[in-house]
Amino acid sequence: MSNTVAMIIVVVVVVLVIALVGMMLVRSKGRERRARQAQELRSQAAATSVEVEQTQREAAARKAAAEQAREQAEIAEARAAEAERELMQTDAQREDVLREADRLDPRR
Repeated sequence: MSNTVAMIIVVVVVVLVIALVGMMLVRSKGRERRARQAQELRSQAAATSVEVEQTQREAAARKAAAEQAREQAEIAEARAAEAERELMQTDAQREDVLREADRLDPRR
């Protein structure tokens, strides 16, 4: 009976060792898989960071162009306002001349 018990113990120990080795292999493969996935994610993030930098540069350039356009629009508005003032002044002078003409010769 002791040979049988010893044999069972040996078989149980062998099965346990095999199970333990199997678990260690599964864990090792899982770690390797996660490491590969992490590396892929890091590579994707690095590629995306280049795109982000390019997009930031484009956004900054567009913002600068918008600011320049805004400044030009303000200059154009100021010029238009000045032209409007000049027009009003010229029109007022014309009316003054017409009034003077009417004062001198009211027949018209």
